[in-house]
Amino acid sequence: MRQAEYWGDACRQLSRKDPVMKALIHSYPNSILRSRGNAFETLLRAIVGQQISLKAADAVWARLCAVTPIQTEAVSQLAPDQLRSCGLSRMKAEYCRDLAGHFVEGRIRPRRWAHMEDEVIIAELIDVRGIGRWTAEMFLIFHLLRPNVWPVDDLGLLKALSLHYAEDEKITPQHARDMGETWQPWRTVATWYLWRSLDPIPVEY
Repeated sequence: MRQAEYWGDACRQLSRKDPVMKALIHSYPNSILRSRGNAFETLLRAIVGQQISLKAADAVWARLCAVTPIQTEAVSQLAPDQLRSCGLSRMKAEYCRDLAGHFVEGRIRPRRWAHMEDEVIIAELIDVRGIGRWTAEMFLIFHLLRPNVWPVDDLGLLKALSLHYAEDEKITPQHARDMGETWQPWRTVATWYLWRSLDPIPVEY
Protein backbone atom coordinates (compact mmCIF):
# COMPACT_ATOMS: atom_id res chain seq x y z
CA MET A 1 0.00 0.00 0.00
CA ARG A 2 1.22 3.49 -0.84
CA GLN A 3 0.94 6.19 1.78
CA ALA A 4 0.71 9.98 1.70
CA GLU A 5 4.29 11.10 2.16
CA TYR A 6 3.22 14.69 2.84
CA TRP A 7 1.14 13.70 5.89
CA GLY A 8 3.55 14.69 8.65
CA ASP A 9 4.35 18.09 7.17
CA ALA A 10 0.66 18.75 6.57
CA CYS A 11 -0.28 17.87 10.15
CA ARG A 12 2.38 20.18 11.56
CA GLN A 13 1.29 23.09 9.38
CA LEU A 14 -2.41 22.57 10.10
CA SER A 15 -1.71 22.37 13.83
CA ARG A 16 0.11 25.69 13.74
CA LYS A 17 -2.74 27.37 11.85
CA ASP A 18 -5.75 26.07 13.74
CA PRO A 19 -6.08 24.99 17.41
CA VAL A 20 -9.25 22.99 16.70
CA MET A 21 -7.54 21.04 13.95
CA LYS A 22 -4.50 20.60 16.21
CA ALA A 23 -6.70 18.91 18.82
CA LEU A 24 -8.26 16.62 16.21
CA ILE A 25 -4.87 15.62 14.85
CA HIS A 26 -3.53 14.89 18.33
CA SER A 27 -6.58 12.73 19.03
CA TYR A 28 -5.52 10.26 16.34
CA PRO A 29 -1.74 9.89 16.51
CA ASN A 30 0.23 7.74 14.10
CA SER A 31 -2.52 7.95 11.49
CA ILE A 32 -1.85 8.32 7.79
CA LEU A 33 -3.80 8.10 4.55
CA ARG A 34 -3.01 5.02 2.46
CA SER A 35 -3.99 3.88 -1.02
CA ARG A 36 -4.79 0.31 -1.96
CA GLY A 37 -5.86 -1.53 -5.10
CA ASN A 38 -5.67 -0.29 -8.66
CA ALA A 39 -7.56 2.49 -10.39
CA PHE A 40 -10.05 0.34 -12.30
CA GLU A 41 -10.87 -1.86 -9.31
CA THR A 42 -11.32 1.16 -7.03
CA LEU A 43 -13.73 2.88 -9.43
CA LEU A 44 -15.62 -0.33 -10.15
CA ARG A 45 -16.11 -0.94 -6.43
CA ALA A 46 -17.36 2.62 -6.04
CA ILE A 47 -20.04 2.00 -8.67
CA VAL A 48 -21.02 -1.36 -7.19
CA GLY A 49 -21.43 0.19 -3.74
CA GLN A 50 -23.56 3.17 -4.72
CA GLN A 51 -26.79 3.55 -2.71
CA ILE A 52 -26.62 0.13 -1.02
CA SER A 53 -25.32 -1.03 2.34
CA LEU A 54 -21.71 -2.09 2.82
CA LYS A 55 -22.85 -5.67 3.47
CA ALA A 56 -24.87 -5.77 0.26
CA ALA A 57 -22.03 -4.21 -1.72
CA ASP A 58 -19.58 -6.82 -0.41
CA ALA A 59 -21.95 -9.61 -1.45
CA VAL A 60 -22.36 -8.23 -4.98
CA TRP A 61 -18.60 -7.70 -5.27
CA ALA A 62 -17.91 -11.31 -4.21
CA ARG A 63 -20.32 -12.61 -6.86
CA LEU A 64 -18.73 -10.39 -9.50
CA CYS A 65 -15.25 -11.64 -8.60
CA ALA A 66 -16.53 -15.21 -8.95
CA VAL A 67 -17.79 -14.51 -12.46
CA THR A 68 -14.81 -12.62 -13.92
CA PRO A 69 -11.29 -11.41 -13.25
CA ILE A 70 -11.49 -7.74 -12.21
CA GLN A 71 -9.69 -6.55 -15.32
CA THR A 72 -10.80 -4.03 -17.89
CA GLU A 73 -10.94 -6.35 -20.91
CA ALA A 74 -12.75 -9.10 -19.02
CA VAL A 75 -15.40 -6.82 -17.54
CA SER A 76 -15.95 -5.00 -20.85
CA GLN A 77 -16.79 -8.32 -22.52
CA LEU A 78 -19.43 -9.36 -19.99
CA ALA A 79 -23.03 -9.23 -21.18
CA PRO A 80 -25.42 -7.04 -19.20
CA ASP A 81 -27.31 -10.15 -18.04
CA GLN A 82 -24.10 -11.62 -16.62
CA LEU A 83 -23.52 -8.47 -14.59
CA ARG A 84 -27.13 -8.37 -13.44
CA SER A 85 -26.85 -12.00 -12.28
CA CYS A 86 -24.28 -10.76 -9.75
CA GLY A 87 -26.89 -8.52 -8.17
CA LEU A 88 -26.26 -5.32 -10.10
CA SER A 89 -29.18 -3.22 -11.27
CA ARG A 90 -29.66 -2.65 -14.99
CA MET A 91 -28.21 0.86 -14.66
CA LYS A 92 -25.20 -0.26 -12.63
CA ALA A 93 -24.49 -3.01 -15.15
CA GLU A 94 -24.36 -0.34 -17.85
CA TYR A 95 -22.14 1.84 -15.68
CA CYS A 96 -19.67 -1.02 -15.13
CA ARG A 97 -19.47 -1.73 -18.86
CA ASP A 98 -19.01 1.97 -19.61
CA LEU A 99 -16.19 2.25 -17.07
CA ALA A 100 -14.40 -0.77 -18.51
CA GLY A 101 -14.88 0.64 -22.01
CA HIS A 102 -13.26 3.93 -21.02
CA PHE A 103 -10.16 2.07 -19.85
CA VAL A 104 -10.00 -0.31 -22.82
CA GLU A 105 -10.43 2.51 -25.35
CA GLY A 106 -7.87 4.75 -23.65
CA ARG A 107 -10.34 7.47 -22.69
CA ILE A 108 -9.08 6.98 -19.13
CA ARG A 109 -5.29 6.69 -18.94
CA PRO A 110 -4.03 6.46 -15.35
CA ARG A 111 -0.38 6.94 -16.30
CA ARG A 112 -1.12 10.55 -17.23
CA TRP A 113 -2.67 11.43 -13.90
CA ALA A 114 0.59 12.18 -12.08
CA HIS A 115 1.00 15.23 -14.35
CA MET A 116 -2.64 16.36 -14.37
CA GLU A 117 -4.43 18.81 -12.10
CA ASP A 118 -7.26 17.60 -9.88
CA GLU A 119 -10.04 19.28 -11.84
CA VAL A 120 -8.82 17.79 -15.12
CA ILE A 121 -8.87 14.30 -13.61
CA ILE A 122 -12.35 14.91 -12.20
CA ALA A 123 -13.57 15.96 -15.65
CA GLU A 124 -12.11 12.78 -17.14
CA LEU A 125 -13.74 10.56 -14.53
CA ILE A 126 -17.21 12.10 -14.58
CA ASP A 127 -17.35 11.40 -18.31
CA VAL A 128 -18.01 7.80 -17.19
CA ARG A 129 -21.68 7.05 -16.64
CA GLY A 130 -22.39 6.54 -12.96
CA ILE A 131 -19.42 8.55 -11.68
CA GLY A 132 -20.23 11.99 -10.32
CA ARG A 133 -18.08 14.64 -8.75
CA TRP A 134 -18.27 13.17 -5.23
CA THR A 135 -17.06 9.75 -6.40
CA ALA A 136 -14.26 11.41 -8.37
CA GLU A 137 -13.21 13.42 -5.32
CA MET A 138 -13.14 10.27 -3.17
CA PHE A 139 -10.94 8.69 -5.82
CA LEU A 140 -8.56 11.66 -5.71
CA ILE A 141 -8.33 11.34 -1.93
CA PHE A 142 -8.16 7.60 -1.39
CA HIS A 143 -6.49 6.33 -4.54
CA LEU A 144 -4.36 9.17 -5.86
CA LEU A 145 -3.64 10.61 -2.36
CA ARG A 146 -4.03 14.17 -3.67
CA PRO A 147 -3.32 16.57 -0.77
CA ASN A 148 -5.78 19.40 -1.35
CA VAL A 149 -9.21 17.89 -2.13
CA TRP A 150 -12.16 19.58 -0.42
CA PRO A 151 -15.43 17.65 -1.07
CA VAL A 152 -17.97 20.31 -0.07
CA ASP A 153 -20.96 18.13 -1.02
CA ASP A 154 -19.94 15.40 1.43
CA LEU A 155 -22.48 15.18 4.25
CA GLY A 156 -19.95 13.92 6.76
CA LEU A 157 -17.64 16.85 6.11
CA LEU A 158 -20.50 19.34 6.47
CA LYS A 159 -21.62 17.69 9.71
CA ALA A 160 -18.12 17.81 11.19
CA LEU A 161 -17.63 21.45 10.23
CA SER A 162 -20.94 22.28 11.89
CA LEU A 163 -19.94 20.40 15.04
CA HIS A 164 -16.45 21.83 15.46
CA TYR A 165 -16.66 25.28 13.90
CA ALA A 166 -20.28 26.48 13.96
CA GLU A 167 -21.80 25.30 17.27
CA ASP A 168 -23.99 22.81 15.37
CA GLU A 169 -25.44 25.43 13.02
CA LYS A 170 -26.03 24.12 9.52
CA ILE A 171 -23.11 24.51 7.11
CA THR A 172 -23.93 24.82 3.42
CA PRO A 173 -21.56 23.68 0.67
CA GLN A 174 -20.86 27.32 -0.21
CA HIS A 175 -20.01 28.14 3.40
CA ALA A 176 -17.78 25.05 3.51
CA ARG A 177 -16.05 26.19 0.33
CA ASP A 178 -15.18 29.49 1.98
CA MET A 179 -14.08 27.83 5.21
CA GLY A 180 -11.77 25.50 3.30
CA GLU A 181 -9.45 28.34 2.37
CA THR A 182 -8.11 28.14 5.94
CA TRP A 183 -6.56 24.73 5.32
CA GLN A 184 -4.95 25.27 1.91
CA PRO A 185 -2.93 23.43 0.59
CA TRP A 186 -3.72 20.47 2.89
CA ARG A 187 -7.51 20.24 2.70
CA THR A 188 -7.44 16.46 2.15
CA VAL A 189 -5.76 16.06 5.54
CA ALA A 190 -8.23 18.42 7.23
CA THR A 191 -11.10 16.50 5.63
CA TRP A 192 -9.75 13.17 6.84
CA TYR A 193 -9.44 14.31 10.46
CA LEU A 194 -12.88 15.90 10.37
CA TRP A 195 -14.28 12.57 9.19
CA ARG A 196 -12.38 10.76 11.96
CA SER A 197 -13.99 13.02 14.54
CA LEU A 198 -17.35 11.51 13.58
CA ASP A 199 -16.19 7.92 13.20
CA PRO A 200 -13.05 6.63 14.94
CA ILE A 201 -12.64 3.92 12.29
CA PRO A 202 -10.52 5.30 9.41
CA VAL A 203 -12.34 5.77 6.13
CA GLU A 204 -10.96 3.59 3.32
CA TYR A 205 -11.94 2.91 -0.28
